[in-house]
Amino acid sequence: MQFSLLSESAGDGVTAGASGQLTSADPPQWPVDASWSGVKEAFFSSVAGQQLLAFLKARLEAGAVVFPPQPLRMLALTPLPEVRVVILGQDPYHGRGQAEGLAFSVAQGVAIPPSLRNIFKELAREGAAAQALFPVTTGSLLPWAKQGVLLLNTCLTVEEGLPASHARQGWEVLTDCVIRAVSASAHPVVFMLWGAHAQSKRPLIDEGRHLVLMANHPSPLSASRPPVPFVGCGHFSQAAHWLRVC
Repeated sequence: MQFSLLSESAGDGVTAGASGQLTSADPPQWPVDASWSGVKEAFFSSVAGQQLLAFLKARLEAGAVVFPPQPLRMLALTPLPEVRVVILGQDPYHGRGQAEGLAFSVAQGVAIPPSLRNIFKELAREGAAAQALFPVTTGSLLPWAKQGVLLLNTCLTVEEGLPASHARQGWEVLTDCVIRAVSASAHPVVFMLWGAHAQSKRPLIDEGRHLVLMANHPSPLSASRPPVPFVGCGHFSQAAHWLRVC
């Protein structure tokens, strides 16, 4: 199976949003590719989805600053049939102007966070074959999303300066459904699970059909530590090889 760059002439599908923050708890304002519409609609019509929207509305009415402006942007940019790699994060960056709706990615012109810096260092170490499929230009990973890399956080919103502030409010129900949908897809996919939180999603993946790569989180606190250091993990090269031969 070839893993090739999709056409970029069609644009981004949805921009990160001019305000830089969430302005309403209104799913129709969060477009997704048609291939994800069923997953989105089923979730927001469920009890968990309605409870999440009530929570978001209450926080916004209370004056909370919530990021990112488009929580489902990864589902707009990376159609389900085109997913070839899933990189799983935890929740969005909680600094103003950082989160752009793609795990580990920051908007162009924003300083590169430490975890993403370690990701880029690992790519540099792995060489040209890995970099061909995972090009590095700026801190924005938009080109990855457009070539079939689903940059998914398990929780899709966060409040300014408060990491994990929206955890366990319902987003995980949706993102578990997204992971299951990718696992059920007809073509093989590489799942990169970095850190214990991401690795807790391993039971959702059919490992008989997909490649699951696991290492510590790329955060400076854990990137070089055992049991499986992120530094030197070789995940990008392994993904490139596996996708070429599948």
